[in-house]
Amino acid sequence: MQVEPDVQREIVNRLRRVQGQVNGLITMIEEGRECGDVVTQLAAASRALDKVGFKVVASGMRQCQAAVDRGEQPALSQEQLERLFLSLS
Repeated sequence: MQVEPDVQREIVNRLRRVQGQVNGLITMIEEGRECGDVVTQLAAASRALDKVGFKVVASGMRQCQAAVDRGEQPALSQEQLERLFLSLS
């Protein structure tokens, strides 16, 4: 998948933040932190991953629309894009 450079940077930065959150979660579990603290961090990491997923699907939608505008066959059908979008919800 080719993603616009600005969007790619944003996605990679978000994924690196999630990576840091997951590393923090591992440390929290190893240190025996309180359940509430761990669940709060899990929820934050989950939301961050969801945002990345939506950003990726949005980028794919823009790419498919650009292909249609150029008179080309899009890489994904509307049905495939809808399935990808719904898999995130």
